[in-house]
Amino acid sequence: MKKLFVAALFASTIAGFGVANAMSPAPAAPTGSDVINVAQGCGPGFHRGAYGRCRANRGRVVVRPPMVRKCRYWGPGRRVCRTWW
Repeated sequence: MKKLFVAALFASTIAGFGVANAMSPAPAAPTGSDVINVAQGCGPGFHRGAYGRCRANRGRVVVRPPMVRKCRYWGPGRRVCRTWW
């Protein structure tokens, strides 16, 4: 019985080595690709929502230069401005 078990184990090991090399490796990806990556796959003006679907960006995006504000009244210790102009 022991010899039969060892023979079956040996045969399955040899058969396993043959199966392991049966699949060819994947081909290398081509260097020149016509695929254009877009942010999150939704295109410009859209983003992914909570459930993974594309949603339109709401409102207009306006970039303004930083505004310099002057303090009208300083609080105690001149740490916090109480009122802005």
